[in-house]
Amino acid sequence: MSDQSANSHPPKRSFLQSLEVDLRLLGMVGAFLCICLIFNFLTEGRFLTPRNIFNLTIQTVSVAIMATGMVFVIVTRHIDLSVGALLATCTAVMGMTQTAWLPQVFGLELGHPMIPWITIAVGLITGAAIGAAQGWLIGYQAIPAFIVTLGGLLVWRNVGWHLTDGATIGPLDKTFVLFGGITGTLGAGPSWIVGIIAAALAVLAMASSRRAKTGHGFPVKPVWAEATMMTVVAGSILGFVAILNAYTVPARVIARNPALFGCEQAEGCVAAYGLPYSVLVLIAVAIVMTVIALRTRLGRYIFATGGNPDAAELSGINTRLLTVKIFAMVGVLSAIGGVVASARLGYHTNDIGTLDELRVIAAAVIGGTALSGGVGTIYGAIIGALIMQSLQSGMAMVGVDAPYQNIVVGAVLVLAVWIDMQYRKRLGAKS
Repeated sequence: MSDQSANSHPPKRSFLQSLEVDLRLLGMVGAFLCICLIFNFLTEGRFLTPRNIFNLTIQTVSVAIMATGMVFVIVTRHIDLSVGALLATCTAVMGMTQTAWLPQVFGLELGHPMIPWITIAVGLITGAAIGAAQGWLIGYQAIPAFIVTLGGLLVWRNVGWHLTDGATIGPLDKTFVLFGGITGTLGAGPSWIVGIIAAALAVLAMASSRRAKTGHGFPVKPVWAEATMMTVVAGSILGFVAILNAYTVPARVIARNPALFGCEQAEGCVAAYGLPYSVLVLIAVAIVMTVIALRTRLGRYIFATGGNPDAAELSGINTRLLTVKIFAMVGVLSAIGGVVASARLGYHTNDIGTLDELRVIAAAVIGGTALSGGVGTIYGAIIGALIMQSLQSGMAMVGVDAPYQNIVVGAVLVLAVWIDMQYRKRLGAKS
């Protein structure tokens, strides 16, 4: 009787177990917060200012966008060393399209409203074509991805140089430049509207997921745990918006054209930057990639192939075509990253995207994507990119030379992989 009563009560769960928080995610967030606090102390409070957080955010976007695609590549047990060079080729094509080819060949005047959109379309097509070509070599010709993309690193970096004759291309179209996030921002009011809508949608999504689990008889978190997670998620979104809205436009900038900021005169006019357009692009990419990963047949095929390629092929999955699709997707994301990177600079330069391939791979791996395949998350890659950029920005503010910055980033990458391996070993031992 005592055994039956003992078995009738479920074992007590800790606070974190009740919340059902991914310990790897919690560790990444904790590492990011530690980095911020350490550099904030070393810079005497300058690291966590609204201005620096704004700059850190827009500097992270390009790498984070490409890292979401690198997750799929690594999950399927491949690697892509060409994303930085591919970005450079795409930005070269887009730079030449808007400054030379459209005006000179097609007669569109500089400043024509269609130029930025045609430019972006051309860049996306270029990225998709190059990515698909590399995927075809890997999938259908069975050339190792390491070799194909290593060759791509050399080829596309120099194709970009050839297209521009080694010259810096610009200034770029004014509308195109808005995607860089420096001048292209929503402002305070619209940012609050977007933030409130995003927070509400996040809470509704969590509530809908709970109802679906309950309807199918699956176990759910306690109500207090669900409410706590909703509060944390909504609070994080609104807190992020509040920080960006706290970064106000300098008076000298307002003085140039007060009407742009809703003021008749510069004196006494206060305006906030708010959410950058580039961050909205990253959010859109993250949502689309997460939906692909979790809610589509393509996503299921990607993770099934990464878990066991032979079994996936025997089950009827066309792994060769899947490889083409994944690398084409990475090509498109490299082009989108190129839009953001070149727009932030206002020019195309020949060194744009240099070493981005290593930053992108590091972001995905630090974010928990297993090099052995089959495991990875989109949000993890974005947090990994944020950790990478925080390290580099913090060291630059402290005055650490670039070579030492690379040493630290390399050491952190190796440490992250080691920690991930130990974590997976412990999970395997428990199971």
